[in-house]
Amino acid sequence: MSDRERQNRLREQTHCDNPRARTTTGLVAYLDNEPVGWVAVEPRTAYPRLLRTRTVWSGRQEDKTDDNVWAVTCFVTRKGYRKRGVTYALAAATIDYAEGHGARAMEAYPMTTQPGKEITWGELHVGSRQVFADAGFTEASHPSPRRVVMRIDFAN
Repeated sequence: MSDRERQNRLREQTHCDNPRARTTTGLVAYLDNEPVGWVAVEPRTAYPRLLRTRTVWSGRQEDKTDDNVWAVTCFVTRKGYRKRGVTYALAAATIDYAEGHGARAMEAYPMTTQPGKEITWGELHVGSRQVFADAGFTEASHPSPRRVVMRIDFAN
């Protein structure tokens, strides 16, 4: 499959470039009309694998199937635009987007980082704890040594 075919398939699947789409799987960040990043954000129930992940639910007593709780599950920043705050901007943008679409709350499942500890490639595609803390999320649980559940509840 060519790069162009892959790009077209992604646009079709995500509806990210169509403001009139009834649904989307995420938001795109632009810098000077150039797409530089993407974040996956939609109702938590759109992620069946997440709903089956025991680690995320350890010690939590809530309805996993609540469509009014949204999830941020993945970030992508284009090469050449990393370390410019794109992930921070995208995390902040998910708040207004989810709340504006009726979310009661939103969660994220980032990794924690420790100074001096190596991060393997791709580990931070879920974001870091600090990204969500800076956006206003608070820690809901810490189900494993490296994973936290960050959450923000809306007043709607």
